[in-house]
Amino acid sequence: MTDIRTAVAGERGELAELLAGLPETDWDRPTLCDGWRVRELVAHITMPYRITMPRLLAGLVRAGGSFNRYADRQARRDAADLTPAQLVACLRENVNHSWKPPGDGYEGALSHDVIHGLDVTVALGIDRQVPLERLRIVLGALKPRQAKYFGVDLAGVQLRATDLDWSYGTGEPLTGTAQDLLLVLCGRTLPPNHLSGRDADRFTAGVTR
Repeated sequence: MTDIRTAVAGERGELAELLAGLPETDWDRPTLCDGWRVRELVAHITMPYRITMPRLLAGLVRAGGSFNRYADRQARRDAADLTPAQLVACLRENVNHSWKPPGDGYEGALSHDVIHGLDVTVALGIDRQVPLERLRIVLGALKPRQAKYFGVDLAGVQLRATDLDWSYGTGEPLTGTAQDLLLVLCGRTLPPNHLSGRDADRFTAGVTR
């Protein structure tokens, strides 16, 4: 438990420092999360530290019970109301926050921060490598139901990491770094030259399928 909490704090702290150094214009650039700029995504990352449970439940009711709809509305509202400096400060102040996704453990909290951090850095072309020990925790905690949640079609494809002893699924190998394959599992479309294999184009932006 201590190791995971340390990993969570490390990921949040490093992400806060990276975000603090972004040019102002980068906050309006798109991320790998469809429809979200950097400012919406960071607003979403910090939402658990700012939104009380009663407020969240009220938002869910207004969103017809859809968490995705609520989260999108909240991220857009907060991105308009909060400056990049405020969002970074919120992340810095909560590196040791005990938040966990409902029904999940600290592995889920680490996954949330790692995946969304990659949504920013990969989209912006920033060469940040998530420490492999954190990726081991995130990938080791993945369950089939979580992969199914993102709706990515991996039929006939085996994800095979080039920097970690990890694979997922069966079929034709799709190779890449562990963090890039994590994004594939989460339904993200990656920039060119991140993946190799017969099916790489299926998961690469700007390629006609």
